[in-house]
Amino acid sequence: MKDKIIEGNKNLPKHIAIIMDGNGRWASKRNLPRIAGHQEGINSVREIVRLSGEVGIKYLTLYTFSKENWLRPKIEVNALMKLLSKTIKKEINELDRNNVRLQIIGNISEIPKKTRENLLEGVEKTKNNTGLTLVLALSYGSREEILNAVKQIAREVETGKYSLENINEKTIINKLYTKKIPDPDLIIRTSGEFRISNFLLWQSAYSEYYITSVYWPAFRKEEYFKAINSYLNRERRYGKISEQVK
Repeated sequence: MKDKIIEGNKNLPKHIAIIMDGNGRWASKRNLPRIAGHQEGINSVREIVRLSGEVGIKYLTLYTFSKENWLRPKIEVNALMKLLSKTIKKEINELDRNNVRLQIIGNISEIPKKTRENLLEGVEKTKNNTGLTLVLALSYGSREEILNAVKQIAREVETGKYSLENINEKTIINKLYTKKIPDPDLIIRTSGEFRISNFLLWQSAYSEYYITSVYWPAFRKEEYFKAINSYLNRERRYGKISEQVK
């Protein structure tokens, strides 16, 4: 397949978000422990981050650990938190050298202290970088995000900062974790599942979706470019008809 993806292509998605699914199943098919799938998944993260920077994607959001993932067996959750901490410490200098800016969305107060500190150190170290913005969604749940936004607005109505008549979409957007991040143009889900999984519910109103049966640890350059090429061949109408968007 001839790659249509070239650096600076004006039609590239500005923001790609990925639901990284299938680590455990990838490992199970190989008679490996589930954590081995998560470890191999890091290699996919490394390659997709590199490719995103090379082709000119501005924002890449990775659904790294959901709010519901806390319900998994404690031994797996602990292993994931240790792996996350170790990976950030190992990779942050490389991200910094490549001009990648790290950001976090989600309720990170729930993340173990040491892991949280390593993450925030990474955010601080890369805050002035101007290349790809890598957004990690951690302890993230979109319903909680929207609920928190509603509560903040309700408090401000009580104090008189807002009246009901003055509340609009922008009011809500400015209360979300992603208030300084553009909505995703393309959302990719690996492993073949057709679910949103409580991910960027507000932000994905007009996102294009791409579902692949490939498990995340096997999702590399060829599969990534298939997803982006699929996006490049779509027409985004935002409720209009074709003639209006040409």
